[in-house]
Amino acid sequence: MRDDTSDGPRILQRKVEFTTPWFAVVAKRLPAEAAPYYSLQMQDYVAVVALTREREIILVRQYRPAIERLTLELPSGHVERNEMPAESARRELAEECGFEAGRMEPLGPLLSDTGRNQNRLWCFLAPEAMPQAGYVPEAGIERVLVPQGKLPEMLVEGQFDHALHLAALMLAVAKYPGVCLANLR
Repeated sequence: MRDDTSDGPRILQRKVEFTTPWFAVVAKRLPAEAAPYYSLQMQDYVAVVALTREREIILVRQYRPAIERLTLELPSGHVERNEMPAESARRELAEECGFEAGRMEPLGPLLSDTGRNQNRLWCFLAPEAMPQAGYVPEAGIERVLVPQGKLPEMLVEGQFDHALHLAALMLAVAKYPGVCLANLR
């Protein structure tokens, strides 16, 4: 990924204005701007495009208070302190879905929202996920296995509509068209 930190105006001052356990609001002063520009400082997170041997895509259904409805998403979560993104991806797949990643292919990082967020989404492909023995579902999260051929229909119908997770899926299709999701092309 290209780092363009030298392009554009220099930030004159940064100040954390408000902090929660989930994010901090940062005010940034730019030259020739009367008001500060505000951004959100958050932990990086991961998303995993995971497939079973039966070529099912592993998704999770959960309630999201921000949008006040259930969503279908890829297994995902925060990159915890002292954890590499690939470790976080493996952990989230196991915790949320009860699957062992086996092979974990990095798809690359994405910027989550260049207009407001300072964090990255690290995307991974687990093309041979295997169920773990003794899996206990995480409260509030339902594991959903979808035949990969059904996913295009779900996209068109708006059943799978998390934009960042669609981007992770697109990275998987672009980088590994012969390995996974070949019938989505």
